[in-house]
Amino acid sequence: MDTDQLLAGYLVVARGVRTDWQDVGLPSAGLISMSDCVVDLVPANRDGWDDWFDDPVSAERSRTRAGRSGLHVLAVGIAATDAPAVLREMADAGHHPDMGGVAGRLARREALPGACSGGPRGFELVGFDTGGWHTWTCLGGLVDDVRQATGVRPDRWGLIQDEQEARRAAAWLTASGLGDPKVFLWVPALLVDVGAAHRHGNSMP
Repeated sequence: MDTDQLLAGYLVVARGVRTDWQDVGLPSAGLISMSDCVVDLVPANRDGWDDWFDDPVSAERSRTRAGRSGLHVLAVGIAATDAPAVLREMADAGHHPDMGGVAGRLARREALPGACSGGPRGFELVGFDTGGWHTWTCLGGLVDDVRQATGVRPDRWGLIQDEQEARRAAAWLTASGLGDPKVFLWVPALLVDVGAAHRHGNSMP
């Protein structure tokens, strides 16, 4: 990776299927995302108000306990250079580092574990809104807007493989203001399939 990645946390997710309101340029199935706008997330607690796990062990335990096929454990990384701006966005929405969770981990500057580097899937353009995360694929038209302006296209998982392309696309999307009123700051989040790192080495099924 060109930039140091901080750990936002772990999620248990199912891959998504493109719906009618999403850009037709996206793949019809197999979408990988950290946003519950487009994929199902397994809650990290009984109340269902938090989807983020602190460690891969507890995430894997919940994945197994859910008893559903097709669930994956994702580690999510945010570039260290993007973390201060992300923390400001989260604080403006009432999510402060002393509350723990994603904000706490980013404020502590926990590094994305090196063990997670075996199953990277790519970068997703995301932004924080109130209590959750939006993705560029959940706000209609943004994928095509980015393609026309920058030439950057999503791959077969709806992600961007090249980090510099992802950063360029995120910068353009932020400057465009097209995420208003949902998202004002877009950043590329690195999504890593933790299970794939152990099962397949560097393969990307």
